[in-house]
Amino acid sequence: MIEFLGYEFMRNALIAAILVGIACGIVGTYVLVKRIVFISGGISHAAFGGVGLGYLLGINPITAAIPFSIIAALAIGIISKRTKLSEDTAIGIIWATGMALGILFISLTSGYVPDLMSYLFGNILAVSQQDLIIMLILDFVIAGVVFLLYNEFLSLTFDEEFSEIVGIPTTPLYLLLLCLVALSVVVLMRVVGVILVIALLTIPSAIARKFSKDIKKLIFLSALTGIILTIFGLYLSYLLNLPSGATIVLVLSVVFLITSLV
Repeated sequence: MIEFLGYEFMRNALIAAILVGIACGIVGTYVLVKRIVFISGGISHAAFGGVGLGYLLGINPITAAIPFSIIAALAIGIISKRTKLSEDTAIGIIWATGMALGILFISLTSGYVPDLMSYLFGNILAVSQQDLIIMLILDFVIAGVVFLLYNEFLSLTFDEEFSEIVGIPTTPLYLLLLCLVALSVVVLMRVVGVILVIALLTIPSAIARKFSKDIKKLIFLSALTGIILTIFGLYLSYLLNLPSGATIVLVLSVVFLITSLV
């Protein structure tokens, strides 16, 4: 384990695992309880458009993905709430549009595009200090918003119709929740990629839900589960020389299966 931490990229990966666990613990709990897993998948795939835009503009793809994923989240929420289109139709449209824009932007980028696969399938070993700073800031934003609006989110999650009746602005809150999902997608992108983000947003919370129904305990257990299993998956990928993102997701899946059987 000491040798494992002897490299700077491994230490960066370890810090990234902790930051990822915090994000997926907080937001993943609401994603699971509110049953918006498919929306999370749509936002994560649409965020690839931001990655492509970052390459085209010559800036950090993670930085470019932040506004792009937020716009995608708002588009899904507004289309599903304000038009006659069903939610799954809106998700499908934004999902496909974001991926198509990402491919288009990358094709317009001159020269070789490095690390593209790491944004699709993740590579926690490639996380830079700049990425860590962005992830830390996004974690603070996510935690701060949930702390300030905990009761409102709780009401929205369990009974949206009653919340609207008693005067809680459910539509703005719902759009804000989708924006938090978008920020979480950006945090998770470098670890497991846009293809596998949905696993880290759902599996730790699904495991934790077997041990608690209290929302505060669920958030804490989800974060702890995400941190521990992400670190274990990272270490396993290091020992066996396997792709880190896929290994982390498989570790999560195996633990979920074991807890379900037990």
